[in-house]
Amino acid sequence: MAEKIYATGRRKTSVARIFLSPKGTGKFTINGKEMTQYFPAYYHPTVLDPFKWTETLGKFDVYSTVKGGGFTGQAGAIRQGIARALSLLDAEKYRKTVKVAGFLTRDDRMVERKKVGLRKARKREQYSKR
Repeated sequence: MAEKIYATGRRKTSVARIFLSPKGTGKFTINGKEMTQYFPAYYHPTVLDPFKWTETLGKFDVYSTVKGGGFTGQAGAIRQGIARALSLLDAEKYRKTVKVAGFLTRDDRMVERKKVGLRKARKREQYSKR
């Protein structure tokens, strides 16, 4: 078995690099900080979803570096990266579970750009006929 498994996850403008250690105790490091220090508690379930679905919570150490976006995008990117790493580690055991949960699919929704002459992407000045 490999020493560390590497995978990449993406969501919105965030990119996460995941290093998964099979011989772990459940330690979770994101950009040099513990997950509880890096993310507000609201995002913890999102990040831990792949482990809950595969029933491997606390069996792996995760080291992650994540760039771009905000908390939601970063949490989604880390979730996808963990799911990819688990499927690389043992495809027979974990791939089907994370695939059914939808964690391997890249969520390609992005923020719509602001258009010229508008206040936001679609918001316009109020029209007055008279």
